[in-house]
Amino acid sequence: MRYIIATLGCKVNQYESEAIDQLLRAHGHENVESGAGADAIVVNTCAVTAEGVRKVRQLCRRLERENPGAALCLCGCWTQVESAAAAELGAEVLFGTGDRQGFVAAVERTAALRAGDGEPSAPIRSVDDPFRRKHFDELPAGAYAGHARAYLKIQDGCDNFCSYCVIPYARGRVLSLSAEKCAAAAAALDTRGYREIVVTGIEIASWGKDLPGRPGLIDALEAMGAAVGPETRLHLGSLEPTAVTDAFVERLRRLPVNPHFHLSLQSGCDATLKRMRRKYTRSEYFAALERLREAFPGCSLTTDLIVGFPGEDEAEFRETLDFLRRCAFAAVHVFPYSRRPGTRAADFPDQVSREEKARRVAAASALAAETGRAYRAGLVGATLSVLFETERDGICLGHAENYAEVAVPGTKFRGLVKKVKITGIQGEKLVGVAL
Repeated sequence: MRYIIATLGCKVNQYESEAIDQLLRAHGHENVESGAGADAIVVNTCAVTAEGVRKVRQLCRRLERENPGAALCLCGCWTQVESAAAAELGAEVLFGTGDRQGFVAAVERTAALRAGDGEPSAPIRSVDDPFRRKHFDELPAGAYAGHARAYLKIQDGCDNFCSYCVIPYARGRVLSLSAEKCAAAAAALDTRGYREIVVTGIEIASWGKDLPGRPGLIDALEAMGAAVGPETRLHLGSLEPTAVTDAFVERLRRLPVNPHFHLSLQSGCDATLKRMRRKYTRSEYFAALERLREAFPGCSLTTDLIVGFPGEDEAEFRETLDFLRRCAFAAVHVFPYSRRPGTRAADFPDQVSREEKARRVAAASALAAETGRAYRAGLVGATLSVLFETERDGICLGHAENYAEVAVPGTKFRGLVKKVKITGIQGEKLVGVAL
């Protein structure tokens, strides 16, 4: 079977698509480019925003035009929460966010039946109730295609139920990979030569709450840290600030972790945070940042921000800008609020206009660019450890342990970790010389 895989959405979706690809390749199938005679089109969907859903529909239509006769096979968050709407696209395989092994088997079965008689098989649909899941869906770990770092998903689901977010309804309650299996997977990746393991999940700070004894994320990280060699580091995915306690940071600082921490913020105004149903105040958030900065001097702190949330007036937005300036993030991903049907916030009064949201995105992004430049300027003259990932026109590109992008003259560095003396800044990249 020849197949195409297309992915929309977050890093977890990307991870799961790579796992599906690994499973298909292991069964002897071939991943091809669109238009190269594919037998199956696999689309891993996203449901976070209404715009994300529009992109799913658009992508499916385009891929079907480019690959006439291929079976359309859908999975992911959108198919989980809006399976009836997804079925209208005419998919021959339709799964949600669970049972990826079963999804792969269904894709294979559909392609085999098509190859046998030239006629489409009966549609295969398997969308369960995510809140009834009891076990973590284990998938092969590894690198996204063409990447030098490996990714390890240790957790799924979310119990936070933020007012703007549909993900709990797509992913269900928190489910965790046991600490022993986390350690075994990390050791296997270390043996394969990966020098950086990105620890990912839907909400990794909740890891362990479903396991016997209710261990915490730090217990999983300690197990993984003990399982890898001295040259391999762990890179944490997005963290909820409530997880960054004194005890957590004290144990974390003893582990081989990269000094880059992404703490979800969403708003710098307490009133807005309350409407979002976030579980912290801005003072609690700032205390988490200070703990990390004290334990990991010079660390990179990044975040996500939603502007134009219902009820956010100019005064609340100004509070958020002031807080961004105080936090001095290395990078901020700024998003306009997207009204998502099925969430509480979709029905809130005082929705902000599209034009006003665009203005606030521009203002917050300009401030984020300013603090990012200041952070990068402070790195000039430093020596950083860089994992190189790509090479182009005699320049090798990679990310330092603080996740700053670094460019150096040279060749054949891909996949290697090298010390680099930072000599300057070029746009959003650091430039330097390999030592």
